[in-house]
Amino acid sequence: MAVDTPTHALTGPATPRSRPARRGSVGARSAPYVFIAPFFILFGAFGLFPLLYTVWLSFFEYRLASGDPEFIGLENYAWLFGSPSFYNALWKTFTIGIIATVPQLCMALGLAHLLNYNMRVRNFFRISMIMPYATSLVAATLVFASIFSNSPGGLANVVLSLLGMEPIAWTAGNWTAQIAIAIIVTWHWTGYNALIYLAGMQSIGQELYESAAIDGANRWNQFVNVTLPGLRPTILFTIILSTIGATQLFTEPFLFGNGAGGGALGQYQVVAMYMYEMAFDIGRLGRASAIAVVVLALVILLVLINAGLASLRTRERPLPKTKTTTTTGGTR
Repeated sequence: MAVDTPTHALTGPATPRSRPARRGSVGARSAPYVFIAPFFILFGAFGLFPLLYTVWLSFFEYRLASGDPEFIGLENYAWLFGSPSFYNALWKTFTIGIIATVPQLCMALGLAHLLNYNMRVRNFFRISMIMPYATSLVAATLVFASIFSNSPGGLANVVLSLLGMEPIAWTAGNWTAQIAIAIIVTWHWTGYNALIYLAGMQSIGQELYESAAIDGANRWNQFVNVTLPGLRPTILFTIILSTIGATQLFTEPFLFGNGAGGGALGQYQVVAMYMYEMAFDIGRLGRASAIAVVVLALVILLVLINAGLASLRTRERPLPKTKTTTTTGGTR
């Protein structure tokens, strides 16, 4: 006689389904935010808050000698765009930036191209490139200020006298003061940009140079057709850095004129010096804040223009269509 056995007696009592384990606890999932929180806290306290406060203060009349700020709307900006001194500072910033940036980047590109070849004591020259950047900018500016002294005993005037030329009052002239400051900036930043270009050159594939050599290209053609296109993003990066650095130029012209406020005629008064003078010498913090906001907007505009020009040049163009002609010997 067959006896029916319940199914649960063979398989055991039914157990409730267990829920799938969570991939991680709440603490483990929030750990990345804890690690990056110090950066955002410091950035908010020392970066974002001063920026927002500067924008807010630009709408107020606030003097160092007086009490609370007084809301005046856009009067600081109206004064700024009608000030000849502001346009003079903008022009001096632009001219010194051009005089310093163009030779600086060209020399950095040439030095990086030479250091990219296998040469003796190459590491020594690479280390020497960074020495001006590692030198104290204040000390270097004071040395160059003595070199470009207005007295006939200054080194630059001594060299001019040996060449049969009259001594120059470097700080009194318009272009002479700007050229002297541009030489200081070029000396300080050329090696830094050269190492950036050298790192970009070493990231270019060696097979590209070998292919160009097989096609009969000499070193100059390889530099123009292989190195420069490969360095285009790096060159854009250094141009943007140089643009930002030109708007922040302060130490060199300030120490070059011994804190004289950009010269008697403002011949080397850049925007940063004009903002400093307006804030701490005259005591108009509201107007100085307006200068800072306008300069920030100009820097963002220049960076966007440089990025736009670079994107137009690097945009991929469609390859030309090739035509095939059929002959009796086959397809050519």
